[in-house]
Amino acid sequence: MKNIKGINHVGIRVSSYEASKAFYGQLGFEEIAAPGESEPVAIVEHPSGININFIVNANTESQQNILMEGDVKYTGITHIAIEVDDLDQLLQDFEQLGVVLSGGPMRHPTGRACFVRDPDLNVLEFFQAD
Repeated sequence: MKNIKGINHVGIRVSSYEASKAFYGQLGFEEIAAPGESEPVAIVEHPSGININFIVNANTESQQNILMEGDVKYTGITHIAIEVDDLDQLLQDFEQLGVVLSGGPMRHPTGRACFVRDPDLNVLEFFQAD
């Protein structure tokens, strides 16, 4: 389909809205809608326009990410890649905030990247193109 314009938002199931809001808040995301009583969905948005919907109905706090850990490799989306213009600055910001890398920094054929995990162990890649 040629009329697709882009990705509107990403939905992430979370166990704790407050923990997720705090973590993503460190990355610059701001709440634009709190979870409602009829719909357990909250919306946060970054000034860059990236929009994430938190689906606040996970049954338990995650002990592992079943898409990334373990011997069985399930189908599904394994991570979100967020493009940045200065990976070195981002790494310094992460260090100041106490955000721990789960991978990298590393080189890709078209740039460099690092990985972090949110409170529910969802993987976020931060990528700087060459």
